[in-house]
Amino acid sequence: MPRRRKNNTSHFDVIVIGSGPGGEGAAMGLTKSGLNVAIIERESSVGGGCTHWGTIPSKALRHAVSRITEFNQNPIYCANNSTIHSTFSDILSHATSVIDKQTRMRQGFYDKNHCSLIFGEAQFTDSNTISVTNSDGSIDIYSADKFVIATGSRPYHPPGVNFNHSRIYDSDSILSLKHDPRHIIIYGAGVIGCEYASIFRGLGVKVDLINTRDRLLSFLDNEMSDSLSYHFSNSGVVTRNDETCESVDSVSDGVILNLESGKKMKADCLLFANGRTGNTDKLNLKTVGLKPDSRGQLTVNNSYQTEVEHIYAVGDVIGYPSLASAAYDQGRFTAQAIATGEAQDSLIDHIPTGIYTIPEISSVGKTEQQLTADKVPYEVGRSSFKHLARAQIAGMDIGSLKILFHRETKEILGIHCFGERAAEIIHIGQAIMEQKGDANTIEYFVKTTFNYPTMAEAYRVAALNGLNRLF
Repeated sequence: MPRRRKNNTSHFDVIVIGSGPGGEGAAMGLTKSGLNVAIIERESSVGGGCTHWGTIPSKALRHAVSRITEFNQNPIYCANNSTIHSTFSDILSHATSVIDKQTRMRQGFYDKNHCSLIFGEAQFTDSNTISVTNSDGSIDIYSADKFVIATGSRPYHPPGVNFNHSRIYDSDSILSLKHDPRHIIIYGAGVIGCEYASIFRGLGVKVDLINTRDRLLSFLDNEMSDSLSYHFSNSGVVTRNDETCESVDSVSDGVILNLESGKKMKADCLLFANGRTGNTDKLNLKTVGLKPDSRGQLTVNNSYQTEVEHIYAVGDVIGYPSLASAAYDQGRFTAQAIATGEAQDSLIDHIPTGIYTIPEISSVGKTEQQLTADKVPYEVGRSSFKHLARAQIAGMDIGSLKILFHRETKEILGIHCFGERAAEIIHIGQAIMEQKGDANTIEYFVKTTFNYPTMAEAYRVAALNGLNRLF
């Protein structure tokens, strides 16, 4: 992608730093409001970490592995010994093609909306001025009335781990993996670690997943967490809970991970996926009076203003929920705040969680443990995928849908789904949860006629199951 600028203007109404989802949402909203906007991107093409190293490539890899697994487990093909074998490096090409398509599309957004694109490394020189270091080392100076920081985050690199070693990777550099490991250690069993555990195990790689907590993805409903643990165990992923890294020894043909419990593990390579850090360290924020916290994150108000009135921040640099979808919305709301004086909208109450393991997990609303702690009288409706005609047809019979609802008002309190297409299925329930009054009850799913056969029918089955528990 060529490095270019739309014009030679040095002063703008607003400068957005970072072209990931948050930056894009802000820039598009601001330009549509008639403001003169520039967006600065330190890489050679737009899209940010979401497009180039995070959400898009990891989900493209996951999709390729999932289809390979689906083919190999289909009895029609297994009967003829027609199995597919692939490696991580083989399927990287699919991720690369998706990244290219996304980049071209997003480049077009800026062109159509006449948003100036500036490529280089930005840092503040005073409260209204930034310098941009170009790839050739030259420096350009730009000024603006307001700024939006949308620089995203990067994998956390603890001291003592040599990420320059050819067999030690983080969740960004793993996309440059050239060799085909037979055994990988994944340190960190958060969302990223679990997703890559699924990918590598689906390719037949031996996987050791090191979890620093007592259970996988403890923020999930316990039943969903237990389902993932069982599926990992059944597929051959070895999960070690309550473990902490003491040191990593690099050897010529791999790595040795030393745990504080005294365990030692050797593998062809190590994927360190334990935490992320906000990309604020190179912005020279002290010049404008901002001080990020220990994780590189900034504090903002309801209009996404930082402690400095004319500087805003969105996305991973402000922490929770650290989702691409939420970051884009935060960018839009920031554009409203800048253009009109305040944000007219805010993030919805029920933001869904999508975890792209194999199978997927998706949740929205409260968990059983939260409702129990709050002493809410709830009931549960369940549907098992293996009983759904569509799942039987597609061979996707692993999984379930669970609806939590209030025993008296029948209000939907939480929905949790484990299985293929979970991240899509969840949105049906989310849409009903966002309704007001009597429209947000489990009875909606009984009164509605669903297409048959579909995975959506799981809602009707779960609703009937739950209502039958009432007395």
